[in-house]
Amino acid sequence: MQSNSRQSARQSGAEAGWRVGVLYSRTGVTAATGSEHFYGTVLAIEEINAAGGVDGRLLDPVAYDARSDPDEYHRLASRMLQDDDVTVIFGCSTSSSRKAVLPVIERYNALLWYCSIYEGFEYSPNVIYTGAVPNQNSMQLAAYLLRNHGQRFFLVGADYIYPRESNRIMRDMVEQHGGEIVDEVYLPSDAEPDALDEVVRQINAAQPDVVFSTLIGRGARKFYQLYRERGIDPARIPIASLTMTEGETHMIGPELCGSHIVSASYLNTLNLDGNKRFLKSWRARFGDQPASMWSEMAYNQVHLFALALARTKNLDTAKLVESIHEVEFDSPEGVLRIDPENNHAILTPRIAVCRPDGAFDIVWEGRSPIKPDPYLISYGLAEFWLDGEQA
Repeated sequence: MQSNSRQSARQSGAEAGWRVGVLYSRTGVTAATGSEHFYGTVLAIEEINAAGGVDGRLLDPVAYDARSDPDEYHRLASRMLQDDDVTVIFGCSTSSSRKAVLPVIERYNALLWYCSIYEGFEYSPNVIYTGAVPNQNSMQLAAYLLRNHGQRFFLVGADYIYPRESNRIMRDMVEQHGGEIVDEVYLPSDAEPDALDEVVRQINAAQPDVVFSTLIGRGARKFYQLYRERGIDPARIPIASLTMTEGETHMIGPELCGSHIVSASYLNTLNLDGNKRFLKSWRARFGDQPASMWSEMAYNQVHLFALALARTKNLDTAKLVESIHEVEFDSPEGVLRIDPENNHAILTPRIAVCRPDGAFDIVWEGRSPIKPDPYLISYGLAEFWLDGEQA
């Protein structure tokens, strides 16, 4: 645990700016997602600093590339906290990287802002979780698929905690409501094309009603390409995902992604004033590169942090967390708040279908934001059946 004197020294030092850490992977298997997290973070920091910073001081980022390696995440987080006068880190794109840095975050009583969706079943007083948990995306996706696509599901995922837990939850929900899992397959995070091709052949042989994919990174993108190359029609057997968004559809080839499905709290086709402002800033800074939930969630959490910091005027972790529970941000996906019961974001679930141009049409959205339930205490789909509600 970091001593009070050490934390006070850090607060009084570097008066020219508020030192913060930025720790994402811009190389390696999760480079696409990590880079989008990085760009969203950069945009928010630049906006805040252009407006004068917080309490007259600019945000002063220290950024490292963790190269998609959990050990590197741990090493660099330790370096930030021990050597770089950092007590707040925006970082990590996967559960494996978050798990790698959590011990050092807690040891030094620092604050991690984690903006990826994840499998839930975690709480730390030293983490603010701004991505969706299963009761804000998986449950709604299961209900939508069972109602609109059929009972037979094929599950494929990368072999680490997030895909395995997400698939366990999906299996339970599908079987609980009369569906069937025809197969469940796991591959390395950076799976070789031959292994991915074999899974596509298995899907072709099984002829499920839908494929639920928790593959990530380069392997996921190659999987979508092989799917069409092997003649599977997404209009008949779509791939449903929690992670495949606008940035990666353009990397895959938009024409290959039509009819595939995603469950997410943010799509860049949202017709909200906050999203129009965000996209205007995004395009001015990054041009034609599409914004997605990865960049948007990273952007949101920096603005939430700045609002909380404006109240505390110091980086004391406990005071910041208390303040975070009292602020809200008019984000691109709607008003964003953090639940004081568990430090997770209150989010509106949405389901969208990909168009041949790589953008998404929202086909369903929740009536209102849903409180996060990371431990699935209210397990089951009864309250999430879609009742014919359309966007």
